[in-house]
Amino acid sequence: MLVVTTEKVPGFEVEQVIGAAYGLVVRSRGIGGNLTAALRSLKGGEIVEYTEMLEDARRSAIDRLVKNAHDMGANAVVMMRFDSSEIGQTMSEIVAYGTAVVLRDPPNA
Repeated sequence: MLVVTTEKVPGFEVEQVIGAAYGLVVRSRGIGGNLTAALRSLKGGEIVEYTEMLEDARRSAIDRLVKNAHDMGANAVVMMRFDSSEIGQTMSEIVAYGTAVVLRDPPNA
């Protein structure tokens, strides 16, 4: 399934707008990961444990977005965006969302 951050897809026309689609993930680092990250933060620099967790969460959110859009009957998602927030001290919420659409090739001119 095509997922783009743009409103239009070159070479295609939107045949049908189905509606909002999303994929939501909430992740938490285990106690070991949190301790390692806390120690690493003392000296500064990238906190690799959190970077990896958030990259994995974004991939999972996109996978869930694609499944949601597919279940709605879409063949593409346009205007895809990410949003994130913290839940408590140890959890991160990542949502990927966009508009589920049906794209078709434009008629030949």
